Amino acid sequence: MDTQLLAADPSGIAQAAAFLSKGGVVAFPTETVYGLGADAHSAEAVAKVFEVKNRPRFDPTIVHVATPADAEPLWTDVPPVARRLMEAFWPGPLTLVLPKAPSVPDIVTAGLPTVAVRMPAHKVALEMIAAAGRPIAAPSANRFGRSSPTHHDHVLGDLDGLIDAVLAAGPTAVGIESTVLSLAVSPPRLLRPGGTPLEALREHVPDLRVDPPQGPSASPGTLPRHYLPATPLFLLEAGDATCVGEILERRRCAILAYRRRWEGFGKIEVLADSGDLRQAAAQLFAALRRLDAAGLAAIVAEPVPEEGLGLAIMDRLRRASSGRACLAGEHVQVQR
Repeated sequence: MDTQLLAADPSGIAQAAAFLSKGGVVAFPTETVYGLGADAHSAEAVAKVFEVKNRPRFDPTIVHVATPADAEPLWTDVPPVARRLMEAFWPGPLTLVLPKAPSVPDIVTAGLPTVAVRMPAHKVALEMIAAAGRPIAAPSANRFGRSSPTHHDHVLGDLDGLIDAVLAAGPTAVGIESTVLSLAVSPPRLLRPGGTPLEALREHVPDLRVDPPQGPSASPGTLPRHYLPATPLFLLEAGDATCVGEILERRRCAILAYRRRWEGFGKIEVLADSGDLRQAAAQLFAALRRLDAAGLAAIVAEPVPEEGLGLAIMDRLRRASSGRACLAGEHVQVQR
């Protein structure tokens, strides 16, 4: 299959919508990461997404809509809190989970009785969904388990020749996936931290639970091991912690730094010199891909404060981690 690289203009958007209307698979930009879209009402089309990504069928997808009104037919019941949250945060990086309507194929929800829906805050995405005239089921546009794509070049690096088209719109603004909130339980529960900070949600849902649910995955991106670079990543321990394990020279390792300028490493990526967590989130996956491409022995990731978007950044780093790392002079000690 030849994957078409489409300009993010009216002609390209029309071509992408035509592919989707015919059961095709198209990668498209959102404000968070690039999504890999298919007609959410076509089980056959959504099955292609799972096949292309090598995604396990127990991992649900998120359905993307062009307006809040388009979301309501996907659910059997829309409580007042859902409408308040849509008014406050849509379009934007918030996904809401409610009991699904019978029209939503089970493959979209991994057999769960609920469906996750969001309205992206990206002009190209909204125009494409509206032109297709149907809701679009879309996980991230990468091979399953790898770092999410925040640029159309990342999509082509993973999926060129496997999908119909990529709508090319350059880098994404938020750079980290949406927050997922379940309203199918009482009190509501945070299923995945993401682009909408927990503090903002609590202004509208004061009794929000944040303890992770038990049992089958109720949200994409919540498997214990996810977002994995090919190079093993280790979370840096603070202070004088001691790790028992392999000793590596700093020059053989890369470091994903939050804001401090490190020295002696083979490659260094700094997420946010100013400490701005929004900037750090926007840079996260692209920086990880660049470090991974360096071909060094390990990536050491410096923790960020767990507030605002920092909660989502640390969630992704923990899922990508192979263990912990400690520094000892010119060496890095890693413990798996």
